[in-house]
Amino acid sequence: MTSLTGHTASIPVCIALALLAIPESAARRRFARLFQRTSRFRGPSRVTMVRIAAVSALSSMLLFGVGPLVAAIVVAGTLASRRRRARSDRVRSAQSVQLLEGLETVIGELRIGAHPSAAAEIAAVETTGPTAHAFAVSAARSRLGGSGAEAFRRTATAIPEELSRLAEAWQVADRHGLALAELLTATRLDLLGRRRFRDRTRAALAGARATAAVLALLPLLGIALGQLMGAAPLYVLFRSAAGAWLLPLGATLTCAGLLWTDAITAKVLR
Repeated sequence: MTSLTGHTASIPVCIALALLAIPESAARRRFARLFQRTSRFRGPSRVTMVRIAAVSALSSMLLFGVGPLVAAIVVAGTLASRRRRARSDRVRSAQSVQLLEGLETVIGELRIGAHPSAAAEIAAVETTGPTAHAFAVSAARSRLGGSGAEAFRRTATAIPEELSRLAEAWQVADRHGLALAELLTATRLDLLGRRRFRDRTRAALAGARATAAVLALLPLLGIALGQLMGAAPLYVLFRSAAGAWLLPLGATLTCAGLLWTDAITAKVLR
């Protein structure tokens, strides 16, 4: 029986070593050489990261069992989701500022008599990122006799709604011969008001987000207090049969609460 248990426990180790030893395919190596980065330092590839994650998961399952592994996966997925959402919010905020600066440049150039294509070209030079690309495409389309509004609808950015409003104002000016500077001024004021409202709402929701984070950390505090009191909650969670169910359940409920809070706040900020 002891020999059988030892052989069974060595299975995850063998699988982990096999995952690390699997070579990459020839096609993947050719693709990596073809699109190799020019910089000398390169981070680990996605295949390497997957292998490291698989080895870590199998090692954790061997040491602690399936329950802690499931809980770790749930927590890691929740943290990755929240980090991705925070990064998306930062990108959206930065692109919104760039769009407002570009609109200010276009409006200023139009008011001194510049052609819309020339104004958009100057805005493309003075801004960066997808916003600069959108203004550059708009200037090129205007010079060729097309509609500069379509460039803002076909640009992949984190602020499609803002660019759509800009495109509508630009199209109305082209279609009805209205003053483009006046319409863009109204559009910029609308976008600026929406941005300020979003910032005030985000600041008002900071307390609720902090409360949700504190509530999510309370179970860890309870575990630490129980361990100091001699109740041995870590043994129950990581070594007992009940812990194989309680730990994933608790982690899932805690992470679900955090994600639900993020969903509510994101809905308010739209």
